[in-house]
Amino acid sequence: MNRLVPLALLAAIASSARAADRPNVLFIMADDLNNSLGCYGHPLVKSPNIDRLAERGVRFERAYCQFPLCGPSRNSLLTGLYPNSTGILANAQIFRQTIPSHHSLPQAFRLQGYFAARIGKLYHYNVPKSIGTNGHDDPGSWEMELNPAGCDRMEEEPHIFSLTPGQFGGTLSWYASPKPDQYHTDGLLAADAEWVLERCARQKDRPFFLAVGFYRPHTPYVSPKPYFDRYPKDKMPVVQGVKEDQADLPAPALGSYKREQDKLTDDLRRECVQAYFASVSFMDAQVGRVLAALDRLGLADNTIVVFISDHGYHLGEHGLWQKMSIFEESARVPLIIAGPGVKARGQVAKAPVGLVDLYPTLAELCNVKAPKNLQGQSLAAMLQDAAAPGRGWTVSQVSRGGGKRGGRFFGYTIRTPRWRYTEWDNGEKGRELYDHDADPRELTNLADKPDCADAVKDLSAQLRSAVGKTFPASGQTPELREGLWAPNLTDP
Repeated sequence: MNRLVPLALLAAIASSARAADRPNVLFIMADDLNNSLGCYGHPLVKSPNIDRLAERGVRFERAYCQFPLCGPSRNSLLTGLYPNSTGILANAQIFRQTIPSHHSLPQAFRLQGYFAARIGKLYHYNVPKSIGTNGHDDPGSWEMELNPAGCDRMEEEPHIFSLTPGQFGGTLSWYASPKPDQYHTDGLLAADAEWVLERCARQKDRPFFLAVGFYRPHTPYVSPKPYFDRYPKDKMPVVQGVKEDQADLPAPALGSYKREQDKLTDDLRRECVQAYFASVSFMDAQVGRVLAALDRLGLADNTIVVFISDHGYHLGEHGLWQKMSIFEESARVPLIIAGPGVKARGQVAKAPVGLVDLYPTLAELCNVKAPKNLQGQSLAAMLQDAAAPGRGWTVSQVSRGGGKRGGRFFGYTIRTPRWRYTEWDNGEKGRELYDHDADPRELTNLADKPDCADAVKDLSAQLRSAVGKTFPASGQTPELREGLWAPNLTDP
């Protein structure tokens, strides 16, 4: 727990007029969760608690992360800046090293009189090894941090199956645990959240910003065995037609493929999907405990609830598993916002949005002063009318190359209501174009089709304009500029 409270913060708290009248924020994040949820139309996954949240809020159909990797994505959404502006383009980096004076989302709420607390993973953690620690956290963001560690971390690792024995966090790995929910890390997180909410309910003069970061369904996919039993292995889907799908793809599009996946048989694929779905349902049950506490304590009517994931996840689509692609499965995320100020309850917003949009949205809803350099759009209008168009696009990026061989470059993708358009290394290493009206699974790359030349030209210009806006105004080091669009674009 961070017990040192700066004098400036005490002054802000003391001068915060009518702070208690502002809505609370319950910010719930899952780890490595794609859109395999009942409320997003998945035919198999059971997620009744998240589904009920969607019924009383706005569900964003086309929400996307800005970088499909934990550290860059989380730092982007928690600072309200694109990864090129945070300088966080890999894991194990801390935004205070690149933009030290910037106010994070929870920090802005602290400075306006909110009690800000974190339970579990919000900034980057090395999973599972960092469970029970602060990971790569930002102490300035919180007044209180809780880091429970359950049996999945402390006891059961010797029993976990892994494609690469002894490795779990970045490797496909799973285990059906004999221990019930309350002994697992996410079960302990839910209990801690109940404890914090009980005390917040007694503290009437300060609103709260409570962030709860669950670890599931991140690998290793460990959850109690009853959740595995909900998904019979022989009923689990296996993606077909992979070779045909890959035939028209530029090589960087498949750059997230790992050699360990050569070990996958169809039987192992089914076990992997079963374990992933089990972990999703286990996480959903813990979300349900936290939401039930909110209702039980009389806090629901004055609490904005946000549910998100840090990025999406592949389960064999295009021959890929896990993250680090900019196909729909890896870049797309669930996003649900419910609570006071949300009039479009039970509606679906279909305009493309990004996780970078959360900071300006919550600041507007809670009348919290935010930094002027935020790069997202406020989604407040969509919470009033889900049909509001917003700015009509969102951008994601991913890196390729680097390491000992060097030669790092980036892929950027823009998502509009109809199209996904991608350029690798400024188009030099390939382009992709998908028409989501006709091809929602992104199976046919249209980038080289003559009748799509006008669409490619227009989307390329739109992408370059959008990416140009992700540069910091000043102070960018040569290291941070590596692989970006310069010299084609001019810094704003």
